[in-house]
Amino acid sequence: MARRPIYSSQSSAQAIGEKRVQAATTAIPSPKNGKLKATRLWLQARALWITVLALGVLCAALAWKVTQNQPRVLTQKDIDAAVLKTLTTQQLPSQAAAAYENVRPAVVRVVSFIKKSRLEDMKAAKASAPGSKKPKAGQKGSKDDKVTPSDKDRLAPDLKAEDDEVEFGVGTGVVIVDKGIILTNWHVVQGADRIKVTFMDGLEAEADIKSVQAEDDLAVLQARKIPDDLIAATMRSTADLAPGDHVVAVGFPFGIGPSASAGIVSGLKRSFKSPDGGQTMKNLIQFDAAANPGNSGGPLVTMDGEVVGIVTAIMNPTSARTFIGIGFAVPIENAAGAAGMPPF
Repeated sequence: MARRPIYSSQSSAQAIGEKRVQAATTAIPSPKNGKLKATRLWLQARALWITVLALGVLCAALAWKVTQNQPRVLTQKDIDAAVLKTLTTQQLPSQAAAAYENVRPAVVRVVSFIKKSRLEDMKAAKASAPGSKKPKAGQKGSKDDKVTPSDKDRLAPDLKAEDDEVEFGVGTGVVIVDKGIILTNWHVVQGADRIKVTFMDGLEAEADIKSVQAEDDLAVLQARKIPDDLIAATMRSTADLAPGDHVVAVGFPFGIGPSASAGIVSGLKRSFKSPDGGQTMKNLIQFDAAANPGNSGGPLVTMDGEVVGIVTAIMNPTSARTFIGIGFAVPIENAAGAAGMPPF
């Protein structure tokens, strides 16, 4: 009996042919698969470019921040332009006003008082002094008058009050130590029975004479009571002071004030002899800022508000004793010496 073959030769050949066709078909990519691959590559490239762009932006931001943190170097041209713009667009404050405001808290009004009985004794002694001329009745200085012309410059206008004392001198002082140490002129407080100072906040206090330097017409006072927030003036050496420098005189001219007047230093190392026949003072600062009776003892300050002198006298060849353009101040070095302070 013949054996039946499991696979026929025809079937094997057919199967082999089918496999070859299937392999060939698989090797050739279909249009659909190529399109997907291209799309995938495009997306990857786009992501790469976005990443590169983001890194570039980040680097630029970091570089900008670093440059911003570094200070810009200003040139002279930049400075000149800024100053010119300020000068043309802004209203600058007055230098004299700034100087006045700086020193004002340290300025005080000084008033000296004398008992009427002593005043009468002083007038009698002066009238009986050798060489004095007895005035005729009705003239100033006669028995009909209460005071002599020289006394009247120091006294309050009303001497008819029945008080025990009268004002004998009115001037100015400046606080140089915040414990209440005040510089003023000796002629403002000389011979006084009582001295009163008034601070800028309105506080009134009695003061005592701590020391005197008569050759420079200086007196140092100690106030018995001071404000809680008292500020002392800043003093400055006169070593670099020169004619033409701007200065401000602060005080109580004729008792009015505080008042400020501006001018310049018009001379240095001047000498002045009191018209009353007093001592000759030397090494004075000459200035043309207006000063009158009552300014005595007040500060002469620079445009920074720093004290360079103490106003002490005015030149006037007439008997009016008012300002005509020349005033004198004691250098602050002398004044500081009177207060026992070290030189600059």
